[in-house]
Amino acid sequence: MFAFAYHHPEKLSEAVGLLRANEEAKPLAGGQTLIATLKQRLAAPSDLVDLSTVPELRVLAIREGRLSIGAMVRHADVCASPLVRDVLPALAALAGSIGDPAVRNRGTIGGSIANNDPSADYPAACLALDATIVTDRREIPAADFSTGLFETALASDEIVVRVVFPLGGQGVYEKFRNPASRYAMAGVFIWRGVAASGEDLVRVAVTGAGQSGVFRWAEAEEALAGAFSPVSLKGLGLPADAMIEDIHGSGAYRAHLVAEIARRAVARMAAG
Repeated sequence: MFAFAYHHPEKLSEAVGLLRANEEAKPLAGGQTLIATLKQRLAAPSDLVDLSTVPELRVLAIREGRLSIGAMVRHADVCASPLVRDVLPALAALAGSIGDPAVRNRGTIGGSIANNDPSADYPAACLALDATIVTDRREIPAADFSTGLFETALASDEIVVRVVFPLGGQGVYEKFRNPASRYAMAGVFIWRGVAASGEDLVRVAVTGAGQSGVFRWAEAEEALAGAFSPVSLKGLGLPADAMIEDIHGSGAYRAHLVAEIARRAVARMAAG
């Protein structure tokens, strides 16, 4: 590692102040990506601002009829929370599928979405569940948060404070794991609810497959809103040239995975 100054603020305002005062400073959440990057000397921040000592970022609660999860809440805590299991069981199940126990006990929801790895799980949940990302200065709809691979709408000195999820409807998350990393080679989060107009509303968010990161599959949403059945997805597909192609699989392979996993997710939901 290169040398850096280490800070452990106890207040959000102090953390924000440190980041704004030091242009090359970086916030440290669970460190699952950043620490490895530092060890490989691929980054040289002047300061690390450890967010684990800010109590406000570890709150998990119902606020104004929505589920609010602090940025520093760990994956293991989301998975084990009786509250999350009760109001958004699909989100709890997703958290329990991330990585392995070591990753789940260190990684955080805020760190995951801020890093915006194209194979991460939480971005799909945020998009499908229509979440709002609350920062130290504004609220960002999930649909506007991801701007590309490892890119978000966050400013360099902006901190995710919490992620807020509306309640209601039914959701499920399915993914095909890379056998080594357990990252999603393709993951699909499907949510089904009722729109304000009274019509059926379906959101299908895909992670791990798209060259531009997480995205909604509009064609699948329209088909499922008409008839919520795996049969409705028959014949639907995604363009292979828009999918990630790497040593783990071709674009065509990932497109096939997305379609198959989406059908499995719908079948699970339809079965109750």
